[in-house]
Amino acid sequence: MYKAVVFFDLDGTLFDNQKNVSDDNIAAINQLRVDNILPVISTGRNIFEIQYVIDATGINSLVSANGSYVQYQGKKLKAEQISDEVIEEILAFAKKQGDVISFYNNEEFALTAENDLTKVNYRLLRLTPHVEPDFYKTHEVNFLNVFNYDKDKLYQDEFKGELSLVRNNPRCLDTMKWGVSKQTGIQALLKKAQLGDIPSYAFGDQLNDLQMFAEVDYPVAMGNGHPDVKAKASFVTTSNVNGGIVNGLKHYGLIK
Repeated sequence: MYKAVVFFDLDGTLFDNQKNVSDDNIAAINQLRVDNILPVISTGRNIFEIQYVIDATGINSLVSANGSYVQYQGKKLKAEQISDEVIEEILAFAKKQGDVISFYNNEEFALTAENDLTKVNYRLLRLTPHVEPDFYKTHEVNFLNVFNYDKDKLYQDEFKGELSLVRNNPRCLDTMKWGVSKQTGIQALLKKAQLGDIPSYAFGDQLNDLQMFAEVDYPVAMGNGHPDVKAKASFVTTSNVNGGIVNGLKHYGLIK
């Protein structure tokens, strides 16, 4: 039985600014494992985007695509799918707004088109996109990105009851099946892996981490995090590039 479970966001949290996991953070994760504490990646990214992180850290329990796909010790626990009907509704709405959408599943992704926002986004993510507007017709889709700067409420109001949308970064909205979030992904993992009776911790920095914070006992905000995230934290650690993970784990006595 594990002593505790720790959920780690990636971008701006476990990652440095080059989208890598530092040697210090890898050492901290290894120490958690030695001390029988379960490390879990909890991210808006899909599995195919983070295989190099899984390889580097040895973490094989995941809440990915903001709760759309959950696995425990390498085995699938939960997988959501957005229906073609709902996808076609948001495609039509986004077209009127002049917004690009990206489709995701656990293996690949595609765009409806390219624009300045998508080019910057995928360059930062170190991913090479391809344009395939009808991707959803021949592939399962568990997650979408909608590219815009400031249309959060517009989309949230339009698709209430069908899709859950939360801003992941200044360029796009993470878009999941209605009711799906990092929180529901964590709930599924804790329940199905029978980990509900042990202390839970989460490290995050952005608005899509607030739902994760609501589910754990000890939410930890990164020093570089959004002000609203810091306001909901039980502890604010240093930034992702100034030992934030190590310092936060030490604060709670999870590592020495």
